[in-house]
Amino acid sequence: MTSLDTRTQVLLIDDDPHLRQALSQTLDLAGLKVTSLADARGLAARIGHDWPGVVVSDIRMPGIDGLQLLEQLHEQDPELPVLLITGHGDVPLAVQAMRAGAYDFLEKPFASEDLLDSVRRALTVRRLVLENRNLRLALADRQQLSARLVGQSPAMLRLREQIGALASIGADVLILGETGAGKEVVARALHDLSSRRDGPFVAINAGALAESVVESELFGHEAGAFTGAQKRRIGKFEFANGGTLFLDEIESMSLEVQVKLLRMLQERVVERLGGNQLIPLDIRVIAATKEDLRQAADQGRFRADLYYRLNVAPLRIPALRERGEDALLLFQHFAEAAGSRHGLPPRALQPQQRAALLRHSWPGNVRELQNAAERFALGLGLDLDLQAPPETETPVPASGLSAQVEAYERSLISAELSRSHNSLRSLAEALGVPRKTLHDKLRKHGLSFAETGGFPPEEFE
Repeated sequence: MTSLDTRTQVLLIDDDPHLRQALSQTLDLAGLKVTSLADARGLAARIGHDWPGVVVSDIRMPGIDGLQLLEQLHEQDPELPVLLITGHGDVPLAVQAMRAGAYDFLEKPFASEDLLDSVRRALTVRRLVLENRNLRLALADRQQLSARLVGQSPAMLRLREQIGALASIGADVLILGETGAGKEVVARALHDLSSRRDGPFVAINAGALAESVVESELFGHEAGAFTGAQKRRIGKFEFANGGTLFLDEIESMSLEVQVKLLRMLQERVVERLGGNQLIPLDIRVIAATKEDLRQAADQGRFRADLYYRLNVAPLRIPALRERGEDALLLFQHFAEAAGSRHGLPPRALQPQQRAALLRHSWPGNVRELQNAAERFALGLGLDLDLQAPPETETPVPASGLSAQVEAYERSLISAELSRSHNSLRSLAEALGVPRKTLHDKLRKHGLSFAETGGFPPEEFE
C-alpha cells in the first residue's frame, strides 16, 4: 500500500459520504490540504513516523472504528494528533479515547469553526513535535560525529560541518585524503547520518582487487560467463542496492573498468558479466583517493569524464600534521580505548612526550597515531623519534627562547584542557596554578572550553 502524501494536512475518515463531503469542503475552503477516506482499514501502515498532518475520524465505523484506529496509529507514533467525531451517545467512548491519548473530540452536530479551530491547534502541535524531533536527531548526529571524528582544530570543525551538510542530500561524494587519514571513517559517517542508514554499506578497496576478478566482484556475473563461473554471482554494486557503495583507492582502477563505472554512475544500472539484463540501482556512491585525480587525468591514467562525474561534492580530509593539537586529543582517545580494551589502567603522558606528539610529522596520519597510542597503553613507551620524517618535509625554523616557552606552555594547557571535563577548577588543580592565573593564560593563548565556548561567570567570583 502506498504511503500517504506528505502534503496532506488533514486525513478525514468517515463512512457517511454526505458528512465526509461537507467536512472536506469546510477544510478545503480554509486552505487545508485534505485526503478523505470511507474506511480506516490498512490506514495505519500508510502513515509514516514523520507525516506532518493530523487525523480526524468518526468513532462509529464498520471494519475498524475510531478507537481501534487511535490505538493502531499511536503504536506507530504516540504523538500523532487524532481528533474524534462522536454522536450524542458516544460521549463516554470519547472520554475513554481522550484518556487513551486522543487530541480532541467533537460532538455532533458541531460548528465548522469548532472543527477548524481544533484542527489548526493540532497542526501547530504536530509541527512543534516534528521540529523537536529533528533538533534531537541533529544533536545526536553531531554528538555521534564528534565521537567518530575526534578533534577541535578548525580543519576538523569544518570537516564535520561539511559531512553534516552532505549526509542529508544524498549526492555522490569524492573523499580526498592521504593514507591513514580516515577516509572510510568519513564514508561510514556519511552513510550512518543519511536516510540510507538502514541500507547496506558496502566497502571496496579497488587497489586490493586482482585485475582478473575486479569486474566480476563489482558487476557480478551469470553462470557460464567465463571459465569457472558455475553459478550466478551478485556483484558489489548490486549488493549495495538501497544503501551506500564506498570505493576506496579508485585511482587504481583500470581504464576499462572506469568506463563501466562511469556508465553505472550516469544511468544507475548494472549489467552482470555474461548477461543482457539491465538491473536498476538505487545506491549512493562514495569514492576515495589519495592521489590528485585531475593530475592523473591529465597524464592519461584516469578518465577525465569520470573525474568530473565524481567531483561533484569533494570532501578533503586534513592530514594529521595540519591539525595541530588534535594529535593530543586523538592520542588520549585511542590510548584510553586501548587500555580499557586490555583491562589496563590509564597511563599519563609526561610533558616531554606531549611535546613529542605535537612535534611529530605523522606521515602515517591517524592510523600511525592509533598504533602509537596502542603501544603506549600497553606500556611499550613512545618511540616516535625512531620514525624518520618524510624527505619532503620543510624544516621548522628555530624560534627564540620566549616563543618556544610560550608554545610549550600552550601545548601543556591545551592537553590538560581536553582532560578537564569543562571544569576550570579541575584544570587549575591539574596544572597547579591559581584559577585567575589560568584564566589569564587561556586568554593569552586563545584557548577555551570546547563544549561551552568559554567559562561560566561564577567560576571567577
